[in-house]
Parts: sequence; structure tokens; C-alpha cells
Amino acid sequence: MRFRRGISIAVVAAGGVVTTMLVGLVTNAVSESEWPGWLGWLQRHAWFSFVLLGGLLVVMTVLAALSDSRTPVRQPESAPQNEAEPPGAALVLRALPRDTAAFTDRGAELATLVGSVRAAQESGEALPVHVIDGMPGVGKTAFAVHAGHVLAERFPDGQLFVNLNGHTTGRSPVQAGEALASLLAATGVPAGRIPAGDDVGAVTEARAAMWRSGLAGKKALLILDNAASYRQLEPLLPGAGDCLVLVTSRKRLAAQEEVVLPVVALPQDHAVDLFVRLSGRPAASLDRDVVAELVGLCGYLPLGVSLLAARLRHHPSWGAEDLRERLLAARDRLGELRAGERAVAATFELSYQDMEEEHRRFFRGLGFYPGTDLDAYVGAALGGVTMAEARHQLDALYDAHMIDEHPGSRYRLHDLLRDFARGLADEGGSSMEQTEAVQRVCLYYLATLAAANRHIVRGGVVAPLPLDEAASVETPRMESRAAALGWLENERANVLACIRRASGLALHELVIRMAAAMAPFLRQAGPWDQAVGLHRTAADAARHTGDRKALAGALAELGIVRRFMAAYPEAVEALTEAVEEYEAAGDRRGKADALNQAGIVWLMTADNDASARAQTEALALYREVGNRLGQANALADLGMVRRQTGRFDAAVEAQSEALSIYRELHDRYGEANSLRDLGVVHRLTGEYEQATHRHREAYDIYVELDDRTHQAYALNELGVVRRLTGDVVGAREAHDQALERFTELGERFGRANSIRNLGALERVSGSATEAVRILEEALSAFRDLGSRGGEAAALSELGAARWMLGEWDEAIEAFRRSLDLHRELGDRCGEAEVLNHWGPMVRASGEAEIARGYFEEALALARDIRSPLEEARALEGVGRCDLITTGMTRAEGYLRNAAALYRRLGANAAAQELEELLAPRAG
Repeated sequence: MRFRRGISIAVVAAGGVVTTMLVGLVTNAVSESEWPGWLGWLQRHAWFSFVLLGGLLVVMTVLAALSDSRTPVRQPESAPQNEAEPPGAALVLRALPRDTAAFTDRGAELATLVGSVRAAQESGEALPVHVIDGMPGVGKTAFAVHAGHVLAERFPDGQLFVNLNGHTTGRSPVQAGEALASLLAATGVPAGRIPAGDDVGAVTEARAAMWRSGLAGKKALLILDNAASYRQLEPLLPGAGDCLVLVTSRKRLAAQEEVVLPVVALPQDHAVDLFVRLSGRPAASLDRDVVAELVGLCGYLPLGVSLLAARLRHHPSWGAEDLRERLLAARDRLGELRAGERAVAATFELSYQDMEEEHRRFFRGLGFYPGTDLDAYVGAALGGVTMAEARHQLDALYDAHMIDEHPGSRYRLHDLLRDFARGLADEGGSSMEQTEAVQRVCLYYLATLAAANRHIVRGGVVAPLPLDEAASVETPRMESRAAALGWLENERANVLACIRRASGLALHELVIRMAAAMAPFLRQAGPWDQAVGLHRTAADAARHTGDRKALAGALAELGIVRRFMAAYPEAVEALTEAVEEYEAAGDRRGKADALNQAGIVWLMTADNDASARAQTEALALYREVGNRLGQANALADLGMVRRQTGRFDAAVEAQSEALSIYRELHDRYGEANSLRDLGVVHRLTGEYEQATHRHREAYDIYVELDDRTHQAYALNELGVVRRLTGDVVGAREAHDQALERFTELGERFGRANSIRNLGALERVSGSATEAVRILEEALSAFRDLGSRGGEAAALSELGAARWMLGEWDEAIEAFRRSLDLHRELGDRCGEAEVLNHWGPMVRASGEAEIARGYFEEALALARDIRSPLEEARALEGVGRCDLITTGMTRAEGYLRNAAALYRRLGANAAAQELEELLAPRAG
């Protein structure tokens, strides 16, 4: 559609150029004095005009092409939120870990990898997956990261790193779907666009499709570290051959298209050189034969060599012989292990025994940590020490090469060292120590989540309050919403891991509170299926404790997330159960919240009676407990129900009261929502100027709040008003912008509305074929969402478009189904609109008297609900029917009243058409 508009622009511009050329050529043969005014100027400057318009042609053609390139590709949604548009715009990520200074020569392996990549790129062949395998501690990850930095320039569209936790102690391997969600989020895909649902296979497939689509045509590098199996990583592989994938694994992963790069232990000379370099000793001061024996004792593994060299560097009084004796003693204690493991474990044991007791105790405590990386705050909570002490301990462990430093003042254990720490913790600690350590970390996260929620929860309400013990915990400073969201994103995986560990330790109260504290973030950041799993875990914990209020809270959050996923039946089920549990617990505020949320779901599925009942009951409860924000929310949602059922006066009353409360509370978000809905009511009652003003007010507030979803809703409503007042260009611009934003954000309901509005715009513009195509897409989307109101509106427009094409039977079926749905839903305005669409077709079939009955019914409905636009359409319809059957005498009054109404509404084209029809009569 946009492409055709672009071609049209180009053709017009080309026509201007050709015309100018002709003028220039012709005027060369004519005297300048024979051309008056501007034609004389044009004759004098013909070639300048040619160049100017030629440039204009180029600019307009480029703009048209760019407009086409921004047009989202609409695809059927066969799975929940299965949209295959590219994830994110031109994001270029540089997400590789830091290249280690301890990397030693892997010249042969690196040359093989670089040569393979260069050969594929130069020949234009697809890049194969390169699997780097080898035993633990051999340096697979270090090699992959180093190679990534070396090859980065060949992949300018980004480099990403994902740890799949294939062999991480205490952590299950990352599922493919979860890894895909992280990758999509990292590349800028909003939570709402990431496919979600209960069918893990379908969701993984949908996410993989979106991921592949996003990488199409790009040159990116992806490191998949620590893979457990080919099945785990296969969905993460790009579909195009211009992306390089490096996989590290302890297992030999077999697939036909892979290039396997085995990384083995270092050659002796390289291992010795690495030891000397890291020991900080002059090479001449070390007995090379003793060093060779040392690196041999740790299996020539880079990890072991690094640890041994660090021991020597930190003990200036030791010689290489002293280190050898200590290492041999440690190996004897670990004789039951396999050769490779024994070699590296011996270096761990030696390094561990070499530390002071306070550092050993702190290191053992890391074995209890459920997460994978930590900062000093987590370290303080884990060790039960001050922040200053935690920093001291972490620095000491880093100096001893027992932990790695990561950007952002964070630390991480190598998987083998995690195993070692866990073994020490299990050997020397008790189950009580583990439980207490996990409790301390969870309390820290609860306290910090409370601080973060002050910035991200609407109205600054902190929910839930942390336990008393958490109130004194030292937390990082968060002075802005951006800082809070950044912390939450960094800690998301660790918090969820702690919740899982707490659940396994039967720390049910902590599970409940942490899940509730994470709920606000997961609502907006997703992925929502992750949130579903979290709230189910919280519900199970609440059932174990018999805490019905906590159970209700978990179910309510589950219902809200299900609504975001457009899983409306499941949302209603969870929220209904939440209402029952709040009732049993005697929590009137909680019950009101759950009723309000259930009412929103019923509103979206056009069960208006159920929605009105829920909001009315919620409003009464909010008033009983004195909750002003709740009152405003219930009033606003009740106003939407009343508007949807054609009770416009009651809608304005409820929405105006809500607006007043929102302003009293300085709740800008609620204020904008009420303004937008008041604008819709003004539009339906024909007050187009007031409607435009309200929508612009709402849009400006959404911009202030950086709420792109609701900006798109406001744009949609502005577009409808513009269409009704004859501004087709402005309407198209508004709906196109809304569609682009909804598609980007994954807001399926708003996207379907944008498509329907664009279809209506094509119909009134006379493009019936295009209108039918677009409206069929909208109809399919509404049916997938279970939105009967959206389905009814789309069918009404579709019937009118099919009639324009002469598809009478299909039009009648669409009108009939739309009318039935509107009557079931109690939408009298929609019912009048369908009758006004259907009537002209019946009249055109030669049955003017029958058509008159349709218009009379529409007229009664329109006057009853005070909808002047539908009243004008019905008056016109009655008048035109009378003109056919009895003549102008009977028709004139209806037609004049219709013209006057159109003129008052600003629908000047419709008014002028009727006035021209009446003109002979006036003469």
C-alpha cells in the first residue's frame, strides 16, 4: 500500500520534470517577450527548474522507499504473539566479555578458525557453526572470547555472549526458549513482542523464528558458551549464513554442518611460558625443569597454570621447588578423582589452603550462592559481613585467581571452582548454614526490590513491604527509574535462581514475598511466561503455608500477566479464584483490586455486563476502605463500559469523576487514560473539536511518561476523528504511526485496532479491494484474541467493503454476524452503525421500503444514545429511500436535517452532497 503511494509520488514528480523539460525546449524557439508573467520567468530559468524538480524527484522517491522500509510486515499469529518482524532496529551490540590478559598462544587453533571464517566470507558460502570442545579448565571460553575479539570487525552488526549453564553446579542448563527470550530482549525487543504461552515447544519455535528474522541480512557474532547438548543450542542458531556462531562445550556435539575445533591442554612450552609470565618472576630466576614439572602436575590446563603462578607471585619467599612440594601433597589427597579433574582440583586445593582462614570461610560461603554472578552487596549478605569486609574478601579472592572480575564491579566463579566451593560447603557446612545463607541473600534482594519498586510501581507504592529483618540491609542507591530498571535487569536471573533455591529449601514466606516484589518488573519487562512460572511457584508456596491472602495475591498477578499475554480465559480463571481467596481472607482492598482487573479482562472481551458488575462492586469496596486511587481506577473502567454500551452521559460522569481524583492524586498516567476515553465519548457524540483536544492532552502526557503503548492508542483515536472530519491524509499518518508502535511493542489488541482503522480508511477512500484485504487481517486478529467487540466492528466495515466490490452474499453474511454480535454485547452505537452500512445495499437492490426499515431502526437507536453521526446517516438513508418511493416532497425534510447535522459535525463533504441534491428544490 505504501509502496504504491511512493510510486504515485514518483510518477507525479517525474511528470513535473518532463513538463519542465518540454517547457524549456519549446520556449527556446519563442521570444521571451511573448511569454507573460511567471511563464516568462520559467522560460528564462527552464534548466534551473529542471534541475530543481529532478532533485525533488530523487528526494521524494527516497522518502517513499524509506517509508516502505519502515512498514511492519504483518503476519498471521498462529502461535501466541508469534510475530516474525525483526527484533529491534539497527542495534549494534558489543556484549563480549573482556579479553583475558592471561590468554596464551593458541596460534594454530586461532589460525584454523580465522581461516575458516575468511574462506566462507570470501566465497560467499554460509558460515558453519564452529564448536570448540575440550575438557574442563582447558580454556575453551577464553579461546572463544579471544577469537571473538579478533574477528569482531568482520561482524559489524554486533557480538553477543550467552552462558547456557550446561555444566554449572546448582543451575539447570538454560532452556532454549529462555535463552532466546534473553537474546531478543538484549537486541531491543520489548517484552510484549516476545512470544509467550504454555506450549513450550510452540513458544520456543516462535521465538526462534523471530530471532532468525531479526538476524536476517546482518553480520553478527554469537558465542554460546557451556552448551549441554545440540538440542539446547539448535533453536538459537541464526537462519542466515552471514552470522558466525561459536559454541563451547565439554561434550562433543555432532552435526553435519559444524566445524569442530578441539581445544586440548597446552603444549609444555606454552604452559611454561604462561606460568613464567603470570608468576611475575624473571624467567632467569626460575628453574625451567621444575616449572615444566609443575605445569605437568596440573595437566597443562590454563586454569591450573594460572592458579599455580598466582600462588608463586603472592609468596615472594617461595621458590618453584616449594610450590612443587605443596602441589604434590594436595594431589595425594585428591587421588580418587579422574586424571584431568585431579590435576586442576589439586591446584584449587593448593590455592584454597594457601588463603587465610577468613578468606577460606568466605569462599566456602560462595558455594551456597544460587546465582551465577555477584557484587559486593550480595557478597555482604551471603557472608553476613559489612560491605567494606565483602569488598576486601572479594578483592582477595580475585587476587588469588579464585574468582573472575566482570564489568560493573561484578564477580563470577569458573564452573570448576563453583564445584569446588560447593564441595567445600557440603563437606564443612551444615544444611542450616546453607539455609541461613540463602535467607540472608533473599532478604537483601527483598530490601533492594523494595527500593527499586519505588521508582517503577505506579504512584510510588511499594509492594510488597520487606520483612522486618530486611529493613536494615544495606542496598545500592537508586535515584531514578532507569537505575532501578538497570539493576533489575542485571539481577533478574540471580533473583529468580534465589527464589527457586528458597522454594527447594521450603522457605515459603520468602518465595511469596520475593515473587510479589518481582511482579511489577516482570509485568513490564517480561518475558511473561517466566512471570507465569514465578507466580505459580508463589501460589504453591502460599498453599503450603495456608496463607489465603498470599495465594490470592499470587493468583491476581498470574491473572494480570495472562491478560497481557491475551490468554483471556486463563486470566479470568486466575482472577476469579483470587477474588474468592481475598473474600475468604477478609481482604476487601485485595478483592477490589482483583475485581477491577477481572473487569478489565471482561471489558476487553466485550462481556460488558460482567465488566460493569465487577467494576461497580470494586468501586463500592474501594470507597469502604477509603482507597482513592482504586476508586479512580474503577470509575475510569466503569466509564469505558458505559461508553461501550452507548450510555454516553453516564460514561462522561464516571470518567470525569475519575479524572478529578487522578488530578487530586497527581497520577498523570490515570489522568491521561481518562482524558483519552473522554475524547472517545466526545467523538461518538459528534463533538470532534473537543475530542481532538482531549486526545492531544492525553498524548502529550503519555509522551511525558515515555509510555509508547498508550501514545499509540491516542494516535489511533486521533486518526478516527481525522477520518470523520475528512482529513484522510492526517488519519492515515496517525494510524500508520500507531500500527508501527503496536507492532514494535507486541501489543496485539492495539495492533488489530490500527489495522481495522486503516481498513476503514481504505473503504472510505474508495479502495475496496485493499480494504477487504486489511479488514480480513483485522478480523482474524480479533478472533485470535477472543475480542468479540473487535470482531463485530471489523465485520461491519468488511460488509460495507464487500458490497462495494459487488460481493453481496459475503456482505450480507458479514452484516448479519456483526449485528448479532453488537446486540449480544449491548453495543447500541455499533448496532446503529451496522444498520446504516447495511441499509444502502438493500436500497441498491431495489428494496427501498425494506431499507427504510433498517434506517428507521438505526435512527431510533442513534437518538436514544445521542450519536449525531449515526443519526445523520440514518436520516439520509430514510430520505433517499423516500426519494425513490414517493419523491422529494416526503424526502426533503429528512435530507435537510441530515445535511444540517453533517454540517454541524464538520462532515462537510457529506453535507455538500445532500445540499447539491436539494438545490433544484430550493431553486
